[in-house]
Amino acid sequence: MIASTGRIVVYGAGSIGSYIGGRLEGQTPIRYIGRDKALQSLREHGLTVTDYRGHQQRTAPAALDLRSEPRAAADAALVLVCVKSAATVDAAQQLASVLKPGTVVISLQNGLYNADVLRDALPQCTVLAGMVPFNVVQRAPGVFHQASSGELMVASDVRLAAWLAAFANAGLPLELRHDMAAVQRAKLLLNLNNAINALSDLPLRDELSQRGWRRCLVLAQREALDVFHQARLPVAKLTPVPPSWLPHVLQLPDALFRRVASRMLAIDPIARSSTWDDLKADRLTEVDYINGEVVKLAQAQGRLAPVNAKLCELIHAAERNHRRWTSEELLEELSEELSEELS
Repeated sequence: MIASTGRIVVYGAGSIGSYIGGRLEGQTPIRYIGRDKALQSLREHGLTVTDYRGHQQRTAPAALDLRSEPRAAADAALVLVCVKSAATVDAAQQLASVLKPGTVVISLQNGLYNADVLRDALPQCTVLAGMVPFNVVQRAPGVFHQASSGELMVASDVRLAAWLAAFANAGLPLELRHDMAAVQRAKLLLNLNNAINALSDLPLRDELSQRGWRRCLVLAQREALDVFHQARLPVAKLTPVPPSWLPHVLQLPDALFRRVASRMLAIDPIARSSTWDDLKADRLTEVDYINGEVVKLAQAQGRLAPVNAKLCELIHAAERNHRRWTSEELLEELSEELSEELS
């Protein structure tokens, strides 16, 4: 039954936006604003969302409210910003000219500072940082599948109270947090694997099941943890082990890792990182807003982050000419960068 909380606008109808909007269909009016290419697929095929637990829900094309013009957000009560990080500035400028004062805006994006960009451009709105912990795969045109577990997290605010039931009834309960900056850093720590997964050209579960690839991730995570520590920036605990323990767990032999970190491998066999998706679709990736954030924070401290800088370099090269790496090749490449920095 449709609730009376007002219209939700999904700004950015990619995998995350389409999946979350599709789950919310039937709870409150949903409108999608996105690129014509993405919307055309929904116009032709409708929107089907599924998850690893067996949920399946379809909205027919005629029942979808699909728009390409930013002014269609003017009557939104809640806006879910799901565009890629590189598009945040443009999205903020577009929304600034149409949103009414008091509109609640949630950034459901990768990276650390997208909510800040939106907040600066939308002083008349309530802008909240959010975090999507799960992986979404587009299995076919108009079909989006949640391939791993986790609950949406959003900065705690009393103005969200009206929406909690709608999200809960949709199977996407909102976990309200008072430490969203630390949560975003924890998510970034996990997302450092996106670049490695893309370079491996393997499904996430296959990649993480192999110690060679995990050792590459260890180098990137240790560097990030050190940078965060030096900046006195806390990292939230989103996994069964504290963030500082993750590199130790990842280095375990494969058999022991499978027993100790079974939840980390509880991923659909088809799941891959968003960076891999972008490369396959010939789109620019978000590597500068993930690994690149570690590099920029290190530079602010007057130091380097050679491992994450090299991953940025390799992904930018892959944007032009994608090659598949072996774990041995990548580990050697990253280790050499680290050795040069330490010498």
